[in-house]
This record gives sequence, structure tokens and C-alpha cells, in this order.
Amino acid sequence: MSLKDNIDMVKEELNSEEKFFEKAVVTEKFVKKYKKPLIGSVIAIVLIVAADIAYDVNKQNTITAANETLKELQAGSFDTATVARLQSLSSELHDVWAYSQAVANESAEEFSKLTDSKALLIGDLSTYEAAQLKGDKKLLEKYAKQKDVIYKELALVELALIAMNEGKIDEAHANLSMISSDSPLANVAKSLMHYGVK
Repeated sequence: MSLKDNIDMVKEELNSEEKFFEKAVVTEKFVKKYKKPLIGSVIAIVLIVAADIAYDVNKQNTITAANETLKELQAGSFDTATVARLQSLSSELHDVWAYSQAVANESAEEFSKLTDSKALLIGDLSTYEAAQLKGDKKLLEKYAKQKDVIYKELALVELALIAMNEGKIDEAHANLSMISSDSPLANVAKSLMHYGVK
């Protein structure tokens, strides 16, 4: 290598070191200038992660406690304190348990208490069951007029049977005609229209 090449190589190394030190100085100035916001950001991130972990742990503990309380109720411990504890831990799980008790007891009153439940399907099923057990025509009509209810067509059959018992044949026909032809109750509706409602 020639002397000129060596000098050029040394110059390049000095330039790269100079650039490195220049960047280090800029970084040091940035850190000094924004030291407090950077520390605050790190602390905020740590607190958010800790809060999220604490929330998840608390949620899991609540689920575990609700399941244990449900096991107590299923074992036959029907005291009001246990029921209230389940209600406070998980209102939806409480409503599911209360629905199972209403089904076992065939209690229209217990079903009526659950008509506003936020638990999946419980409000819908309880509304139908309460109306059906009471034989309440107005409640069944109100239920059947709702959109996307589970037992809509069954409610229409119930209404047709009530109308038949009252001798209101046209009303029974009207209720049965609202049952779609692809419904599982279509054959029941046809049979009632043909044999039961003339």
C-alpha cells in the first residue's frame, strides 16, 4: 500500500469516529433535555403493564370465586347469603342458576324476575316461560311480536291453542299462518289448522 492510501484510510477512520462522537453528543443532549419525560414514560408503561396484570388476576379470582359459590348452590346450600354472593360476583351466572331453579320448580314468578336478565338467552327464555306458564295471552302476543326471539313460533302455537279454547277460530288461523313453512313447527301448525281449528 502506498503512503497516500494509508493517509486516506486514516482520514476515513477519523471521519467515522468524529461522526460517531457527534451522534453521541447529540444523543446525550437529547437525553439531558428530555430526561424527565423519558423517565415518566417508562414509569407510565410499567404502571400500565402492572395495572393490566392486576386486573387480569382480579378478574380470574372473581371468576374462580363465582364458580366456587355456584358449586355451593348446586350442592344444596340455598341460603340467601350464598345467593347474594353469587349475584355480586357474577350477575349473569346468578341468572343462569336462577333460571335452572325456575325450570326445576316450574315457577312463573321466578321466570318473571329474570325477564330483564343480561345473561345470554336467559331474558328471552324467561319471558316466554313466564307467559306460557301463566297462560297470559297478552304476554305471549307481546313476545311473539318481538324480533329474533327463540320461541316465537312456539308462542304462536300457544296463542292459537288459547284462541281455539276461546272459540276464536279466525284468530287461531291468523296465529298459525304466521309460522313459516320451513319451521320445525310447520307440521304442528298444519295439523292444528286442519284438525283442530276449523
